[in-house]
Amino acid sequence: MGAHADDSALPPVRFETHPDRYRHWRLELPQEHGGTVARLVLDIRENEGLRPGYPLKLNSYDLGVDIELADALQRIRFEHPAVKAIVFTSGKDRIFCSGANIYMLGSSTHGFKVNFCKFTNETRLYLEEMSAESGISSLAALAGTSSGGGYELAIACDEIVLVDDGSSAVSLPEAPLLGVLPGTGGLTRLVDKRKIRRDLADAFSTVAEGVRGKRAVDWNLIDEAPGKKDFDGAVKRRLDAMAARSKRRPMKPVKLEPLGTERKYVALEIDEAAHTATLTMRAPEGAEPQTPEELAKAGSGAWVIRAWRELDDALLDLRFNHPNVGVVALKTSGDPAKVLAVDAMLAKHKDDGLVREVTLLVKRVLKRLDNTAKSLFALVEPGSCFAGTLLEIALAADRVYMLDDPDGKNELRVSAMNAGPYPMSNGLTRLQSRFLREPERVSRVLEHDGPFDTRAALDAGLVTFAPDDIDWEDEVRIAFEERASLSPDAMTGMEASLRYGGPETMETKIFGRLSAWQNWIFQRPNAVGPRGALTLYGKPERPEFDFKRT
Repeated sequence: MGAHADDSALPPVRFETHPDRYRHWRLELPQEHGGTVARLVLDIRENEGLRPGYPLKLNSYDLGVDIELADALQRIRFEHPAVKAIVFTSGKDRIFCSGANIYMLGSSTHGFKVNFCKFTNETRLYLEEMSAESGISSLAALAGTSSGGGYELAIACDEIVLVDDGSSAVSLPEAPLLGVLPGTGGLTRLVDKRKIRRDLADAFSTVAEGVRGKRAVDWNLIDEAPGKKDFDGAVKRRLDAMAARSKRRPMKPVKLEPLGTERKYVALEIDEAAHTATLTMRAPEGAEPQTPEELAKAGSGAWVIRAWRELDDALLDLRFNHPNVGVVALKTSGDPAKVLAVDAMLAKHKDDGLVREVTLLVKRVLKRLDNTAKSLFALVEPGSCFAGTLLEIALAADRVYMLDDPDGKNELRVSAMNAGPYPMSNGLTRLQSRFLREPERVSRVLEHDGPFDTRAALDAGLVTFAPDDIDWEDEVRIAFEERASLSPDAMTGMEASLRYGGPETMETKIFGRLSAWQNWIFQRPNAVGPRGALTLYGKPERPEFDFKRT
């Protein structure tokens, strides 16, 4: 990052923050809409990037800016239940956001660039989920130009209003200016979400200066282009309509307390020399809330909130701070009955507002696991707790190894939470994705009475391999060593291709392309070579392209 070529020489990235510590966003709750609208103001401090070496000019952003945005969205969901709409505005004059900081991208390692794009898009998808699942719509109020990732944030919103002042425009200038692409879903959202005609999307994506006013409305790049004197009125009218039609469910607020430096329910052990890690998630230890009222009282200390926030933090730690780790052992520990009791509460009170938000939190973290570019091997041993919601961790794995325990103490358990509340990016449950060829197996698994021992789990198709206690240690060790020895590039592409069978969605397209063409383009000389467009951005020299198509 910055002037550094090696991320390992820099302090680790931390993903927990709080509105009191935001440097680039302001989360405001104005009263003109009766407290039903949250305002997120992007006012980036130019000289306070996440790492040194680049100024964040023109409201351009780096990873630190998006960490704050992700935190703000989560707090709106849990801490501000009266909010029914969000408006994004700028604290700068005549500019909304110029997108990802080019000098940050140009000086970052390849892996950081791709992980940055992935995190950015996960945050955009989280914003879209707020509208689809939680009744919290969003509006981009663009009182100035919005380019690149700034426009991508705008098209992640439900509606866009752009001031028609003769100069403000929207654009995706990555291809003509940088030799790269809007890598966090920009092109996909143009045609899949806003359903812009292919020829118009093609023209728009190759015009660096962008599109303004009436043409932007006609092409469906924005929803409205009022003049300066009518801009505020148009924004208010749309926000009032959003709040009025919101279906957000009532809930008691839950303050998201700091996780601190010690994780209570998640352990992450790194073996850098072997390129492996072990991620262990623990079941609840005591009695957990059995009603929404008890859940609200327990707050963010409840297992179903704290444990999954910890897992989210650990996954991001793995991605950004341990790039040399290629294979992750997924383990669990604790009492399955305690997890199943939490699941029973979630299923029974699924229509409660707070329970719904908690379920969506778990869903989002499991998707983060699906999208993590590491080989994931689940290890089921005596003392494991792959039950219900925690079984989803094993179902997310690329392989599942289960010890054939002669004493019958090794088991898997299902619950109602495996039947639909945690869909993958393809819209299917992990069980449905597992059994695309034999969909009847899904109902058989869900209707199974009691725990699956190793033989039953193997017969049901829940387990890949089941070594006995004599072969277990050697077989698992060899599997990890073999996987860690393979090309990381090949494994990343293979895993991303295999994890999302079945239907294609906007979300699977985005992450599939991130793993494929974004990985490729970010390494091509036309972008990052000595004479590449990204390398020479801001310099007087013109880029030199290899014009062979591949």
